[in-house]
Amino acid sequence: MSRWDDGTDGVVELPDGRCVRGTGARRPRGDVPAPEHAVYLLGRDPQVTGWPNRWVRWPDFRLPSSTDDAVAALRDAHARAGTERVELACAGGRGRTGTALSVLAVLSGVAPEDAVAWVREHYHPKAVETRAQRRWVERVGDLLLD
Repeated sequence: MSRWDDGTDGVVELPDGRCVRGTGARRPRGDVPAPEHAVYLLGRDPQVTGWPNRWVRWPDFRLPSSTDDAVAALRDAHARAGTERVELACAGGRGRTGTALSVLAVLSGVAPEDAVAWVREHYHPKAVETRAQRRWVERVGDLLLD
């Protein structure tokens, strides 16, 4: 089982014990180890070839082009995070990444209406940038719990 090293920038331990790294695709990797799986939340395919990944079409400051595709990618990321180093990344690492981390928090047991606050406390205080993203987390979270 691979885990992120303690203290790795952007790593969040979810309530169920799984760890996921949130980051910005524009940020330099530095000496951070490569993920074993990544989900890129971007308007265009990043065409990353260095490790297994999935691209979710998600324009900046908006919602994913397909909720079904986004939820499937995030369910897969959550499952993989039990045994693999999983990374979520949008361009800057706050809005879309925070929104996706909020969905993972719901999958880990956080109530949908509390997920954004949980991510802001445990990942970044400005995570989830728009009102529409906050509403989307609650809507998707309610669907996940049905």
